[in-house]
Amino acid sequence: MNALVSSVAPERSTSLAAQEMHVAVARSINDLLQVATIRALVYMGEQGCPFDEEFDGNDLCGATHLMLRLGNETIGVVRMRWFADFAKLERLAIRVEHRGGPGLMTLARAAFAHAERKGYRRLMGHAQPRLVPFWRRCFDGWVRPDRPPFSFSGYDYVEMEFELHPPTDAITIDADPFMLLRPEGDWDRPGILDRSSARHAIANH
Repeated sequence: MNALVSSVAPERSTSLAAQEMHVAVARSINDLLQVATIRALVYMGEQGCPFDEEFDGNDLCGATHLMLRLGNETIGVVRMRWFADFAKLERLAIRVEHRGGPGLMTLARAAFAHAERKGYRRLMGHAQPRLVPFWRRCFDGWVRPDRPPFSFSGYDYVEMEFELHPPTDAITIDADPFMLLRPEGDWDRPGILDRSSARHAIANH
């Protein structure tokens, strides 16, 4: 949740850039390479974070990576991890040349909406103190009380918490079984296993 808010003027108008932006779930090796590249640029390049601290062993362990794209180019990423009663927002980064426009809000809103669709009511993240006003103002977050600040990778952090509001069509254990089989984030569109149901089932022996 860091290295994000910067007054860099976008090359094109904000409205045009916003129209061309969309957020997608990383699904392929190429997607994950783009995620890693942007995080390396931002956290390793700008903040001097060592490789082993940035790529901490949590990227392939049940995490969801969202990619902010401007046209076909990935310009921002965020990692989300899922715990029993809360989601955790991590490693949110926007390429420096694309800060100051609508990208940060577009990506953050998509991340919050993704967690809400999965039924989560609480989200937390670690924020550098300089960014606390942004998260308070734009997402009604609060610094968790009675939780002391802490430091890692050379920066100070505080814990922030956010209230989520799952929609009426949030994913639950009672969702259609095919919905639970579909690719992450693409729950409303029939997938490959929906189509496979047209084949006759092989009898169990």
